[in-house]
Amino acid sequence: MSDAVIRTEGLTRSFSMGTTTVQALRGIDLTIQRGEYVAIMGPSGSGKSTLMNLIGCLDTPTEGEYHLNGTAVAQLAEHELARIRNKEIGFVFQSFNLLARATALRNVELPLIYGGVAPRERRERAAEALREVDLIDRMDHRPNELSGGQRQRVSIARALVTKPALLLADEPTGNLDSKTSYEIMGLFQRLHEAGNTIIVVTHEREIADHARRIVTIRDGLVANDERNIVPSRSGTE
Repeated sequence: MSDAVIRTEGLTRSFSMGTTTVQALRGIDLTIQRGEYVAIMGPSGSGKSTLMNLIGCLDTPTEGEYHLNGTAVAQLAEHELARIRNKEIGFVFQSFNLLARATALRNVELPLIYGGVAPRERRERAAEALREVDLIDRMDHRPNELSGGQRQRVSIARALVTKPALLLADEPTGNLDSKTSYEIMGLFQRLHEAGNTIIVVTHEREIADHARRIVTIRDGLVANDERNIVPSRSGTE
């Protein structure tokens, strides 16, 4: 268990809606090891988004245990969760969530600014993260000067810049065309091969098929957990 980035036991989450209690998660047991590339998929209402919010420390469970990189996070205070979100998890969102008036470099620097990193170091680290996603030549461009795929690459660089334990991507190709989606998933493949732990949350099987392991959530439970053989994608970058 020492090499587990994520370990959940009996993870549940319920919501009160008037006089009714909705059980979004009904006892999730899940372990993800360092360096794994996992897709979490399921239809709308399955509980996958609730699970993503718990894994990303954006929400807390009603019951159960959640350990992230060896830390029990289920009962942490909000300021402690915020610190973990900034240092341990790199988020990639469907809508990119970039600052419109800031350059690509400045957008990537943001987590380091929040983390109190000195200006020279954070610029160097942000530039290196942009180099990892092949965007160093666009570092001074603003989001409206970039294509959708380039904006998502900036988002991925921002997620990587703190060297997090986990890269968590929520429908990362949802706003992209098919060709660009394939290129972004190729980038995730490259990042996985470089040793990053990646979780992609998606409702699309063809996106999940890029991962090495597919966990299917249905009715708040793990319905299936399977290894996935990914064919060679050499030459797609």
